Formats: sequence, structure tokens, C-alpha cells
Amino acid sequence: MPDPLMYQQETFVVLEPNQPEQFVTPLELLEKLKEILSQRQQDLPRELHKFESIEAQAQHLLDTSCELDLEPGQYLHWYAVRLEK
Repeated sequence: MPDPLMYQQETFVVLEPNQPEQFVTPLELLEKLKEILSQRQQDLPRELHKFESIEAQAQHLLDTSCELDLEPGQYLHWYAVRLEK
């Protein structure tokens, strides 16, 4: 049986082109995703069309994905990390 510690998401590392890696909390990542999605409502990934709110779209990405293509050559990647044992 997997250790529940594996599923704790207290910190994420966020990778963007031409930016240093950033360590953020889940709430900070959710806010970042909401900001990006609010500017892209006309160009959403297909899987997000079923959600009525930007909050729900961002939460779905946080729960099920680790990347978002912004435009050709531009992306946002995020990964849950554990900073200490």
C-alpha cells in the first residue's frame, strides 16, 4: 500500500521558458493557473470546456495535469516536490 506521504502536495516547482524555477504552494499555483486561464478563455484546452468557472478549470489542471501549453514554444510545467524528509 502506498505511503500517504506520496500524495501530499505541499510544494510545487514551476518551470517556464526563460524564467528561473519557482517553488510555490498549491494555493499560489492555483492563483497562477487562474490568472493564465482568465486571459485564455477563447483558447482553452478541450478538457477544460466542461467547467463553468475559471476556479474549476484551474483546480482540474492542478489535480490532473502537470503542464499547460500557452502558445507555440511557450509552456508552464509544474511538479509536486518534497523539500524535506
